[in-house]
Amino acid sequence: MKTCLDNERHALLLFKAPLHDPNDTLSTWRADQHDCCKWNGVTCNTQTGHVTELDIRNHDLGGEISHSLLNLTYLNTLALSFNSFNGTIPTFIGSLSQLTYLDLSENSLYGTIPPEFGNLTNLQELHLDSVGRCRVEKVEWLSHLSQLEVLVMDGVSLSKANHWVDVISSLPKLSWLSLQRCELSQVMYPYSSFLNSSSSSIVKLFLNDNNLTSSMYRWLSPLTTNNLLSLDLSGNMLDGIPKYFGNLCSLEYLVFYNNSAVVKFPDFLNNLSGCTSLSLQSLHAVESQFAGSLSDEIQKFSSLYSLDLSHNHLNGSISEKLWELPMLEIVIVSFNNLTVPSTHHLSNISYVKYLDLSSCKLLGPRFPKWVQTLKNLNRLDLSNTGISDTIPLEFWDMWPSQLEYLNLSFNNINGKVPDLLSNFADYSVIDLSSNNFNGQIPKLSSALATLDLSRNKFSGRISFICQIVDGWLEFLDLSHNSFIGQLPDCLWHFKDLRVLNLGHNNLFGSLPPSIGSLIQLQVLYLYKNNFSGELPLSLKNCTSLISLNLGANKFYDNVPVWIGENLSGLYVLILRSNNFFGTIPLKLCQLASLQILDMSMNNLHGTIPSCLSNLTSMVHQGTFSQDEEIQISYLPGPYVDHAMIEWQGDEREFFSTLKLLKSIDLSSNNLTGQIPYQITNLSDLISLNLSKNALSGEIPQKIGEMKKLLTLDLSQNNFSGQIPSSMSQMSLLNYLDLSFNNLSGRIPTNTQLQSFQPSRYVGNRGLCGPPLTKKCPGDEESEATSVIGKSEGDGEDTDDELELWGWFYIGGGMGFATGFWMACGALLLNRRGRHAFFQFYDYVKMVVLTANLQKARQT
Repeated sequence: MKTCLDNERHALLLFKAPLHDPNDTLSTWRADQHDCCKWNGVTCNTQTGHVTELDIRNHDLGGEISHSLLNLTYLNTLALSFNSFNGTIPTFIGSLSQLTYLDLSENSLYGTIPPEFGNLTNLQELHLDSVGRCRVEKVEWLSHLSQLEVLVMDGVSLSKANHWVDVISSLPKLSWLSLQRCELSQVMYPYSSFLNSSSSSIVKLFLNDNNLTSSMYRWLSPLTTNNLLSLDLSGNMLDGIPKYFGNLCSLEYLVFYNNSAVVKFPDFLNNLSGCTSLSLQSLHAVESQFAGSLSDEIQKFSSLYSLDLSHNHLNGSISEKLWELPMLEIVIVSFNNLTVPSTHHLSNISYVKYLDLSSCKLLGPRFPKWVQTLKNLNRLDLSNTGISDTIPLEFWDMWPSQLEYLNLSFNNINGKVPDLLSNFADYSVIDLSSNNFNGQIPKLSSALATLDLSRNKFSGRISFICQIVDGWLEFLDLSHNSFIGQLPDCLWHFKDLRVLNLGHNNLFGSLPPSIGSLIQLQVLYLYKNNFSGELPLSLKNCTSLISLNLGANKFYDNVPVWIGENLSGLYVLILRSNNFFGTIPLKLCQLASLQILDMSMNNLHGTIPSCLSNLTSMVHQGTFSQDEEIQISYLPGPYVDHAMIEWQGDEREFFSTLKLLKSIDLSSNNLTGQIPYQITNLSDLISLNLSKNALSGEIPQKIGEMKKLLTLDLSQNNFSGQIPSSMSQMSLLNYLDLSFNNLSGRIPTNTQLQSFQPSRYVGNRGLCGPPLTKKCPGDEESEATSVIGKSEGDGEDTDDELELWGWFYIGGGMGFATGFWMACGALLLNRRGRHAFFQFYDYVKMVVLTANLQKARQT
């Protein structure tokens, strides 16, 4: 067996030398290790010793690709994907004439794809997807790659690649073509008039996310022959499909999701109803603007295995012919305007394994008994379908196969739940939330990964959770029920638990020491119970926590210093309405990710720490990172955190918009001293409530620099001096309360401050000027001057100026409302978030109403 050649070993060392290798994955590449054939990622010919393969994918390597690779003249595989290589794509790669496989995808390269790649005439696979900011100027070089079977160029701009369809059609062996996000809609001449379409060998074709319209079907035809097995046209602007699609007799997989043009679904099916209807196995068309009915036309698709039409605008009743399809196993038609009879007369429905009818309408509104004929079902979602009934007891025992997913949430189902012990597969999900289930929970399966029983009428003790032993539980929500008793000391069983929500129950006693065993826990929500005592020291072991809500209980003791020292990832810390005493620990200032700090309604004393300005998430623009979102396995989307927040005088429950909120609430304590001027550095803060304390001194002069504040409550303190003129800059402010202090002087005029009710300023004897009726010294003289000036023709200019100021502040309020709606839309894309929207809707109406009231006042 030959060892590697010296010149090739040297070439590899030169390639490695300038690279950044943070994980030391090329540690075996050393000069004193003479046989480079044993190096990580290197393969040699056993007969000649020549290096034939260099595969160092997914190693986080950074730097430029060295020309030394030119010395590897026998290289047939070069795989550098999923790294951080930068610079332009080297033209010398086109000289590695033996290459059959080239993969540069998922890097940070830029510039033009070298036309020299056309010299790689032995190339069988070329992967350039997400290679960086790259483009193809002229596509003719591809025509020389006669052996090419796989071409993946996702994210590479082809906007200037005229006649690219001609070139692709000329490749006799090409079977896999992926051109996602390639700006194909910008190509002026995608094909020539004399294009020969008979020879395409493409089996799998991906053209998604190119902003294509239906005019693309003129050039798509040559690429879609009877060889085509899989076609992805999603993320475009197509208003349907052409009739020739019905003649694609080998087509098995059609993906058509997220198209922005309205598509009539009956026409869509009709255009597929040729021989394609006999071959098609999977149709995925989520968010495709489908309109019309799910009609009897579906019966023609006898090979259909999987159908996903969720998040469309389909209406009418689902055709019973759907359930007669002999191969059908997956049916997802959620979030449409479809109706489903609660009594179906079905003869051949036993094949279905996955049924999702969520947010459709079950006519009845009885529980659909025909579901019990689905003996092979392992995933069932009937959430938000208008069921108002008691589930038959035999429903829970009907499954010969084991359930993996059961979701009956957001209905009006009542009655008791029997043993949830059997008939559930490993890592299963049960969601019975937002119903009227009652009684005690008898038994649970250790196989559960997610259990959501929230917002029901369950009662009794929660010792049943101790039955879950050596399981995989990641999510447990028992909130908004009537559970009583103590939290049992068996939490060491839950090593994988990420979310524990026991809020809004009648639980009491101290937290058990075993709570410190929850080392993966990210959310602990105990709001509104009767827990008491000191926080267990073991809780500091839960270093993965990002949301800690202990509000509305009876905890006492000093606020633990270890919260700031150990729980460094917190973005939510709510301790409100407890019996905490002492001073605010300076260590809390180390919580750089903190966005919500609520310590209101306790017995805290001392001063407000000036180091709160170190809470950098309240300084810098941006919100809780998506990279930090709580991902629960086996759920369709990230967990949506929520919390009860005191907002503009009312307690409201924030859901998806919680991540937008940046708030400090220290109200209803015994805090003294001045507001530290450093707090005005919190320029991204949205809400500040320091009311009902014993704070004194002047309001910081630079408070107007907190321009994002929507809510400012400084009422019922001992503040003195004048209202800072800088507050005129706070154009987004829609809730202000300065009442019952010792403030004096004129309320700054021609600002947002005149839009608030006089009650927001009462209890300050020295204040004067609008909106108060008390006039300031000299106002009578100013009014007389104003009347004289108006008679001299100056009144019109004054009115114009006031109107300008009014519209300026109206724009601020409306801009906030618009931005808030846009953010809500982006955050409500997942299913849980969408349910949360309806519960949050009252708050959004309040925001818009506030903006409109301000508009009315100012005009």
